[in-house]
Amino acid sequence: MGYNKYLRPYFGGEPVHIAMSLDIASISSISESDMDYTATIYLRQRWTDPRLVFHGNKSFTLDARLVELLWVPDTYIVESKRSFLHDVTVGNRLIRLFSNGTILYALRITTTVACNMDLSKYPMDTQTCRLQLESWGYDENDVIFMWLRGNDSVHGLEKLRLSQYTVERYYTLVSKSQQETGSYPRLILQFELRRNVLYFILETYVPSTLLVMLSWVSFWITLDSVPARTCIGVTTVLSMTTLMIGSRSSLSKTNCFIKAIDVYLGICFSFIFGALVEYAVAHYSSSQKHAAKARQEAKEMEEVNITNILNSSITSYKRKISFTSIEISSDNINCSDLTMKTHEKIKCVLRNKMHRIIGYFRIQNPSNVDHYSKLLFPLFFMLVNVFYWAYYLYF
Repeated sequence: MGYNKYLRPYFGGEPVHIAMSLDIASISSISESDMDYTATIYLRQRWTDPRLVFHGNKSFTLDARLVELLWVPDTYIVESKRSFLHDVTVGNRLIRLFSNGTILYALRITTTVACNMDLSKYPMDTQTCRLQLESWGYDENDVIFMWLRGNDSVHGLEKLRLSQYTVERYYTLVSKSQQETGSYPRLILQFELRRNVLYFILETYVPSTLLVMLSWVSFWITLDSVPARTCIGVTTVLSMTTLMIGSRSSLSKTNCFIKAIDVYLGICFSFIFGALVEYAVAHYSSSQKHAAKARQEAKEMEEVNITNILNSSITSYKRKISFTSIEISSDNINCSDLTMKTHEKIKCVLRNKMHRIIGYFRIQNPSNVDHYSKLLFPLFFMLVNVFYWAYYLYF
């Protein structure tokens, strides 16, 4: 008699204490691209309304449609993008009334909640997500939110089996939300999700590592086998590029992040491209060496022919001309012995210095490039892997 559903219990007096508990039925999806998760929960709220006290010690489960005749808390899910109440075959709500005026109000809700993720260590990351419950209109002077049994108020998370994640731990918090219109009570369920990295190891890390090792096969092929070594280098580069594109396609909206998997793929691509460049350097040095040797032989043959012709033609002269002191060099010219202008001497000196500097970087034995590469490429790759896994797993 005289019940008004528009007025809260203890209206004008002490605040209403609302105890909550949660059952997490499922977490159907966790989206890195949209940075949210979708969960189905059973939300149970308990409060006492002295206007509904009746004699006896029984409890009654009422038709869910009677909720339209009762005062209920205006609880909402903070940072929810989409939510709906299940209604098959009827609205999934429960109202249970106890003799002391306590009301149990249960709902089955599916909601998509935002979860800010740090993907810098993807796929070796651990994400912390929240499910927050807050009063929409009643501030802390009207209602007080509390967990029914602390951490034991939440069930179901420890039994969840997710495709990519494992629930590490969870805990409950009681907080307040300070708004312009007042201070509102808030309950927080915070849980940590650790990604299962085994799938990514088999899907990305192992193939990329094998491609790097495949690129090293070219070091055991002779420099003269141009088609074989070029084919291995180009094929591994293209395969690595395809693997990098495939790894990014699943996270198309998060490409602004430099993720751990991007770093590793970049390292592998650098080593594969380095193996291709190594062959280009070795082959170019070998061709230059052969060309220089051919020029030297032609030069020696020309000197011998000129010496023979001159020796046979100047026999009438009494003085003997020695050609051993004649130095024919196209690379280094004795500028001080030439009669030339000052600017020509400067150009000559600079040219000689440039030839000398280039000579420092000239590879004398191109076959040593492959010999050192067989040792240095695997050694540096192993060192980089040690630093990579140590950093992303322990820091």
